[in-house]
Amino acid sequence: MKLRLCVVLVLCTAVVLNGQNRLSGVVVESEPALGERGLTRIHWWNPQKDVPVAAVSIDFGRPVWNRQLDNPAAFDQLTRGKVWRLGNDYWTTLDTNLPLNIAGRDISIGLWYLGLHRSSDGAAWSLAFIDPVKARSGHMDGHWMDAVPVEFKVPLTVESTNTTMTEKLTIILSAQPDNMRNLNLRIAWGRLHLMRPVRAALE
Repeated sequence: MKLRLCVVLVLCTAVVLNGQNRLSGVVVESEPALGERGLTRIHWWNPQKDVPVAAVSIDFGRPVWNRQLDNPAAFDQLTRGKVWRLGNDYWTTLDTNLPLNIAGRDISIGLWYLGLHRSSDGAAWSLAFIDPVKARSGHMDGHWMDAVPVEFKVPLTVESTNTTMTEKLTIILSAQPDNMRNLNLRIAWGRLHLMRPVRAALE
C-alpha cells in the first residue's frame, strides 16, 4: 500500500511540474562557458606598512567587433540616442573603494553597472552609470538595455574614429605618472576610441 502511494505521489508531482513548465512561458538556460572577460585595475599600496590603501577596477566581457557595424548607417541605427551595452555576457562593473570624480561628477564608493550612451545627433558619447540594486530588483539584464534605468551619465571624449581597428573591446585604467591621484580611462572597440580623465580621492 505504501509503495503504491509513493508511486502515485511521484506521478502527481511530475504532472504538476510539467504543467508548470508549459504554463510559465519561460525557458531556463545555463552558460557553461562565460566567455572571455577583461579586468583593468588600479591598486594603491603602502610598502612601508605593507598594507593596501585603495583600489578601483572594471570587469567586462570582451565581444569581438561586428563587421556589420563598419556600415555607418547600421552603426547609427543601433547607437544614436540609445544606451549601448558596454561588453557582453554579464554586466560590465565598476567597483571602487574610494570616491572618484569624472568630468565634475562625484562617483560614490561601491559597485556600479556601466553602459555606453550616444547622443541623438551622434556627436557625443557618455558613460552610463546604473544602480545595481535597482537593476536587481527589476530582474534586469545587460542584454536588454532599453529597460534599464540610468542614474546619471558622464561625458567621454572621442579620441579618434580612424585609428587602428580594435577587434575586441578593450577598457584600460591607467595612472598618470606625475600624480597618482589622476587616472585615465580609455575604451576602444572597432575604430571607436573614447577616453576621460578620472580623479581619485586618495588621502
